[in-house]
Amino acid sequence: MIQDWTSVVVGSLQNLWFGVMGTIGSIIGALIVLLIGLVIAAGLGALIERVIQAVKLDKALANLGFQEYFNRAGIALNSAKFFGKIVYWFFVVVFLLAASDILGFYSLSTFLKETLLYIPNVVVAVLILLAAVVIANVLKRIVQASVTGAKLHAAKFLGSLTWWAVVVFGFFASLSQLGVAVAIINALVTGFVAMLAIAGGIAFGLGGKEYAGHLISKFRDHVE
Repeated sequence: MIQDWTSVVVGSLQNLWFGVMGTIGSIIGALIVLLIGLVIAAGLGALIERVIQAVKLDKALANLGFQEYFNRAGIALNSAKFFGKIVYWFFVVVFLLAASDILGFYSLSTFLKETLLYIPNVVVAVLILLAAVVIANVLKRIVQASVTGAKLHAAKFLGSLTWWAVVVFGFFASLSQLGVAVAIINALVTGFVAMLAIAGGIAFGLGGKEYAGHLISKFRDHVE
């Protein structure tokens, strides 16, 4: 009986020892993977920053008119640092995901996978906003030049109205890309378009009522 008890105790201690050593080995392996990941992420982030600085993306964005909007928001225009940080954190999350798999933290792994899959949506949303601002600036200049060339009034107002319309639609498109209240955004866009259509119809109906009656009268006389 004493030998049986001894065997049970020894077996329990061995299992505990093997379990502790396995856990310590997993923790050490996860730390090594995470440290290697931090080094790789920092190197790739610095490389991306240098590449973007070499292509002078900030200068191109400033020429497109983005500098003014960044200054208004109190943000320094530094696209190299922005994309560098995105690359850095992307690889940090990748190696953190590997470390959590080693440790068996499967709930954390699921969350990190969803985060990695969401990062491209953020990049696309930023690109949509940038494209919307560029298109809005171009259309604003075209509208102002056209209205001024036609010797009509409110050239600045119409240009600003065009700019805001394009930017607002770009903002809604970015939110849709991020999956933020897609149904609400669709309802807002539909309501906004309907509001413009109704307002335009009422304005034309009230303002052009007499002229429309004159045209109808001329057409009736011509037919008769």
